[in-house]
Amino acid sequence: MLTCDDLSAGYGATIVLDHVSFTVEPGTTLAVLGRNGVGKTTLLATILGHTTRHGGTITFSNQSIGELKPFRRARLGLGFVPQEREIFPSLTVEENLTVAARPTNGTNVWTLERVYALFPNLAERRRGMGNQLSGGEQQMLAIARALMGNPSLLLLDEPLEGLAPVIVDRLLEALNHLRSEAGMTMLLTEQQARLALEFSDHAIILDRGRVVHAAGAAALLADPERLSALVGVAR
Repeated sequence: MLTCDDLSAGYGATIVLDHVSFTVEPGTTLAVLGRNGVGKTTLLATILGHTTRHGGTITFSNQSIGELKPFRRARLGLGFVPQEREIFPSLTVEENLTVAARPTNGTNVWTLERVYALFPNLAERRRGMGNQLSGGEQQMLAIARALMGNPSLLLLDEPLEGLAPVIVDRLLEALNHLRSEAGMTMLLTEQQARLALEFSDHAIILDRGRVVHAAGAAALLADPERLSALVGVAR
């Protein structure tokens, strides 16, 4: 599905990612972990085409995309949920969703009805304005909006940040549904390492822009001392 091979990238002449390599297989979830400032968000931005690539390759669905403009990568099936959510405050919930809708010839089509079934709160607030939503509802809307683009790979940047535990549980339930029932392939960055690992199949840990550890998620969960040493406090 997605392979980054010997990838180096950053902003202008500044290199943030240093020879990063990993693969995300179809139908699996990869967690990208690490302390603040190690390059997690830059990795997502690089996959999406928003940084300067200094070396290496990015292959998505058997196509090299390193030279493609961001909008062409999105059309190939990359969906993105930004850390800041970036909800349109002057649009209703439903308008936020329909503005992102993209038709597809595939069978796994995301429609208003389908995202409302995944997030019933949004169905109840469909006529409400984006700036009237709680933080948790905004995160649901950001995920639902990405799904309306009918992606084959969903990139999520810190999807659980700053949310109450009850909202975190709801979001994880929805994401687990996407993985198990819809077969969605996902790559997520997350500070809450243990929650991310419980949800994921595999994990890589970044430090100073390099991959310093790659393992199955279950193996990292079973070794809390190593996890704590690599990412700080294991939560």
